[in-house]
Amino acid sequence: MAERSFVDTNVLIYAEASDEPVKQRAALALLKQLFDEVQGVLSTQVLQEYCNVAINRLRLPAAHVRAQLELYEQFEVVQVTPTIIHAGLDLHQTRSLAFYDAIIVASAQAAGCAVLLSEDMNAGETVRDLRIVNPFAKPPKPDAAAKAVRKT
Repeated sequence: MAERSFVDTNVLIYAEASDEPVKQRAALALLKQLFDEVQGVLSTQVLQEYCNVAINRLRLPAAHVRAQLELYEQFEVVQVTPTIIHAGLDLHQTRSLAFYDAIIVASAQAAGCAVLLSEDMNAGETVRDLRIVNPFAKPPKPDAAAKAVRKT
């Protein structure tokens, strides 16, 4: 990967999702890679959303959530500031992004990330040099012509 990558909340949630083993493995591998390469970035908003879902929807014990927070705090963490909120509001108005998604995009841009890893946004879209990538999407199947070229 080797690109500064902003991690959306859904990646952290799938890392806990034993009921989604394929996505869980993908999320854990991605987080490990970003940690090893020192390329992962998240925000205080992502940490708050993670805690909320982990405690209320996944019913994880507070001690587990606290331990995960300590791990995630080792990534670069962007503080959501009034400046980022203003930028998010602008993106919400100009790009028709949901407000909280716009704050995620604004946070990633403020951190200078090239990639936003999110299952919830429009994969393939670029917002001011920030590329949105769904880390759980299956790679496209090669077309018949590409298969024929490989066989020769």
